[in-house]
Amino acid sequence: MNEIMSIKIGNQFVGEDLPCYIIAEAGVNHNGSLEHAKKLIDKAVNAGADAIKFQTFKAENIASVYADKADYQKEVTSTDETQFEMLKKLELSETDFIELADYCAKKHITFLSSPFDHDSVDLLEKCNIQAYKIPSGELTNHPLLKKIAKTNKPVILSTGMSYLIEVQETVELLINNGCSSIALLHCTTSYPTPPEDVNLKAMQTLSHHLNLPVGYSDHTKGINIALAAVAIGGCIIEKHFTLDRNLPGPDHKASLEPDELKEMIRIIRENELAMGDGIKRPTHNEKKIMKIARKSIIAKIDLNEGEIINKRSIEVKRPGTGISPVNYDNVIGREIIRKVKKDMPITWEDVG
Repeated sequence: MNEIMSIKIGNQFVGEDLPCYIIAEAGVNHNGSLEHAKKLIDKAVNAGADAIKFQTFKAENIASVYADKADYQKEVTSTDETQFEMLKKLELSETDFIELADYCAKKHITFLSSPFDHDSVDLLEKCNIQAYKIPSGELTNHPLLKKIAKTNKPVILSTGMSYLIEVQETVELLINNGCSSIALLHCTTSYPTPPEDVNLKAMQTLSHHLNLPVGYSDHTKGINIALAAVAIGGCIIEKHFTLDRNLPGPDHKASLEPDELKEMIRIIRENELAMGDGIKRPTHNEKKIMKIARKSIIAKIDLNEGEIINKRSIEVKRPGTGISPVNYDNVIGREIIRKVKKDMPITWEDVG
């Protein structure tokens, strides 16, 4: 299998055997408020996220006035409004997005967004966006994908609701239209996603077939599944978060609150340290403990110069400061060249 490539987002490389790139997905959890969006940025920075991601759209460009809402959206928003009316409430203006991008730069966190229409790509270019996140629902929107690819910016592609062949075709389309830096996110488009629908092994399938960096966009409750995704090699984690799960809006209920986001990131970074480099060898601390925990060949009786070692005159005990028991058979029949007191470790300096 070919070596899996990495991509570069801003000054950060993202890929296999690199620190997990963590995207705090604000989405539309700002509820149409610029002030609320800035608070989300502050919380993402405090949690230690690498990037914060929003959604950029104009309601009239992405949804018909007759479009129905998803079941999960109906459960947490008014049943009297259409999808178009719901989305209209969640829009931010062009000046809002430009201000948010500037605010992210000041806070030293990468600004990302998912464009849902052509105008939104143009707006994000004005924001000097460093990479594009393509949401699962746009995976088959070839006109939009071509426009994004022609910006020559890196792309993170979510793959919810798709077959492998569709992902392959989308990757080829992006490459053929000028996008050479692509990462994939396995995803299940269900809010919240039940564990039995997650299928984390699909990450490995994507990696094997496409040789691209692969991560996971998580819509499950809690943080456990995201942690498992990183443990099996996910190099990107995207997770929805909100200031308060009780706020009105379609995505708050399936989102983490700031303290939970911070805890997820803390554990990911701790687990990364625990992964190590894969070389099996004693650690620095273990080397100090080896002398205490391991055993060595010990004098069972006082041994004087000239005596020949036999099985009755030695035994194996702690500490491990003498000759290792690995050499037990090698010391039998050797001569003691300097006195060793009973219960003392025998060293190579003691035998001839």
